[in-house]
Amino acid sequence: MAHLLYFHSMQNKTPFTTLFLDIGGVLLTNGWDRSARKRAATAFSLDLPELEERHHLTFDTYEVGKLTLDQYLNRIVFYEDRHFTKDDFMEFVYSQTEAFPEMIEMIKTLKKTYQLKVAVVNNEGRELNEYRIKKFGLNSFVDFFISSCFVHFRKPDADIFRVALDIALVQPGEVLYIEDRPMFITTAEEQGITGICHKDFESTREKLKSFGLVY
Repeated sequence: MAHLLYFHSMQNKTPFTTLFLDIGGVLLTNGWDRSARKRAATAFSLDLPELEERHHLTFDTYEVGKLTLDQYLNRIVFYEDRHFTKDDFMEFVYSQTEAFPEMIEMIKTLKKTYQLKVAVVNNEGRELNEYRIKKFGLNSFVDFFISSCFVHFRKPDADIFRVALDIALVQPGEVLYIEDRPMFITTAEEQGITGICHKDFESTREKLKSFGLVY
């Protein structure tokens, strides 16, 4: 029994109290990325270069919460009459998301084992963000959502990480940040946060283990 208690105490010996997580590319697939837009252009017979140009001109405004999804779609697709409805198109957009169950289960287990705080720090428009959170039950284990649509600025703006630290009431040295985009990792590390650049489940599990979080 003493040996087991010693092992348990060693297992929980980590300086990290908090995980910051991206959603797209880490917990779930990207909800509305270039590949999804290409599929939409094919499914709805849209001009892909025109769709991409309009998307890039306005998507940042949607992600920081200054446009609704309806307004965003008016700008990129429904600026002219279409042979399909907006509801049809929105249903397609929502359907593009799939979960990464291994990642979700690992985060749930680590949170419970090490009594971690878990916060999402992500760029996403409100309707997509809320749909993905509820559809895949992310709110069952994430304590805080510092999403661009809620705080009105987006990565790589360093302020989103400062707000996340304030809301979680932690110091940068207590945080591990799992993100699939190197630029955003760099921005977080400039604030003193330790980053893990996510490529796949196995490599991220090994990196977490090296920081004392064993799954």
